[in-house]
Amino acid sequence: MPAEPPRARLQRGPMANRLLDSTRDRIFKGIHGNNLVYNACWEDPRIDRQLLALDHTSKLVMLTSAGCNALDYLLDQPAEIHAVDVNPRQNALLQLKLALINRSDFDDLFQMFGLGAHPEYKKLYRVLRPHLPYYARQFWDGKIKYFDVKGLKKSFYYRGSSGAFAWAFNQAMRPVKGLRRHVHAFIDAGSLEEQRHHYEKVEPALWNAFSRWLLKRHAVMAMLGVPRPQIELIDQQHPDSLPGFLRANLRHVATELPISENYFWRVYVKGQYTRTCCPAYVRPEHFARLRANTWRVQSYTMPLTDFLRQQPGVYTHYVLLDHQDWLAWHKPEALRQEWELILANSRPGSKILFRSASANAEWLPQFAREHLRFYVEQTEQLHRQDRVGTYGSLHFAEVL
Repeated sequence: MPAEPPRARLQRGPMANRLLDSTRDRIFKGIHGNNLVYNACWEDPRIDRQLLALDHTSKLVMLTSAGCNALDYLLDQPAEIHAVDVNPRQNALLQLKLALINRSDFDDLFQMFGLGAHPEYKKLYRVLRPHLPYYARQFWDGKIKYFDVKGLKKSFYYRGSSGAFAWAFNQAMRPVKGLRRHVHAFIDAGSLEEQRHHYEKVEPALWNAFSRWLLKRHAVMAMLGVPRPQIELIDQQHPDSLPGFLRANLRHVATELPISENYFWRVYVKGQYTRTCCPAYVRPEHFARLRANTWRVQSYTMPLTDFLRQQPGVYTHYVLLDHQDWLAWHKPEALRQEWELILANSRPGSKILFRSASANAEWLPQFAREHLRFYVEQTEQLHRQDRVGTYGSLHFAEVL
């Protein structure tokens, strides 16, 4: 279904708007409710760790996503990491990574989550399975084949909802003469000059009429984990709506930041990382530290508000990703309750990090603003260095 500008919504009338919005939301919930959505985190932990300044006293509450960033933060050895997600499949992914780190060696970890496949994945899973919680065993018993080197997709990173889109994109490149060659040359470029050259060759094909049409399909964006409220926020704020927003952001990432350090885009083009372009948790020099500290990580399958009610405490750090965009649009009362609980479980100086599809965070409840000090100049500068480049804004605050 097309993403229509606000004026089209008004012309349809309120009842038609509600019906269409409800249909789109059901599509999103259907995809999210039955799938592993994120097979890799889509937030840059290099920026996060700089802002968060975690240490041995830190007690961090975060959304799990794919668990990559939880393991990145673990390298700073905080006292506690509480990974919370409503999707049990995301927590199952984190638990598989923790089991690998605890029960196997670095080579197995890199093959599974660096290269995205393992020639003896079944044998390895038999070793890991007894050390997984029940819900994780339930999921991986049926999905461990995601790591089959002989499968059609040949990589875990082409699995799950977002991975399926990445695989489809790679297949769509094949018929276009020269496109795949330039895309791969761009990803492998060793300098800004080289990557700019190849991106100039790629860009017209990336943003043709078909791709613009595709990006306006709500089912496609749901596969990527982008809910309707975020799409409409972008449509309202960007003159060329979602395709224009993505094109401008991707051009910045592709021409201004070294692609040799950008493991986010590499994994969705190549289906794997390299030894030098990968998340910190799959680097050999970090393996011993991770193994010594995995006990600090706990996962919980529930909304963040339920976690804070059931596990009250004084937490020093929160990483909220971008989920509050959805709450602000759909459930403003739930957003208010979430911030009440965050503040009730914080102390002066507690740090809060979140992203938004919006260019600002005007949707934030006023009472929350009154208890926070934002570091706008710092986050605006760092936002320009974000290797992902798909968010409208980055926000970092301390509790007063």
